[in-house]
Amino acid sequence: MARDILKTLKTEHDELRKLFAEMEDTTDRAKKTRGELLADIEAGLVPHAKWEELVFYPAFRERADREGQKAHAEAVQEHRAVELTVLPDLKTKPTDSVEFAGSAKVLGEFVDHHASEEEKTMFKMARKLFSAEELADFDEQYEAWKGSPQAAREFANAMKQPSPVPVG
Repeated sequence: MARDILKTLKTEHDELRKLFAEMEDTTDRAKKTRGELLADIEAGLVPHAKWEELVFYPAFRERADREGQKAHAEAVQEHRAVELTVLPDLKTKPTDSVEFAGSAKVLGEFVDHHASEEEKTMFKMARKLFSAEELADFDEQYEAWKGSPQAAREFANAMKQPSPVPVG
């Protein structure tokens, strides 16, 4: 099967959806399991989102028409909301609390909404904006980037944020 960044990103969306479904099935007594699931979610979410922001989104925006640029702007804002507010807020909650469960559910719904819109809108547009060879090249770049020192730094920086960063 030919490489395709859109298929890779979709697969990662599906993996995150499964992790959130597992989280939803936990009880407040599953403190350790919830902590492990949150770590798995962050490990899947952060590199994915950072690469999109650094590589895919700028390339998409450069070629997109007005509707595509609007979809791009929405996606960027959704990433910011998760990175600066929703995820840091979740990380402040004790994993054995109902507040953690509620916040994790909100994060899961937010990520699912974002991924679904991205798949239906941006990915559909990207199939017209980029050749199969370009999508394969993006996939190779992404695979290499995930193992890079830059990706490790981005992940470490994201993990340091225990609370929202003030904007402005």
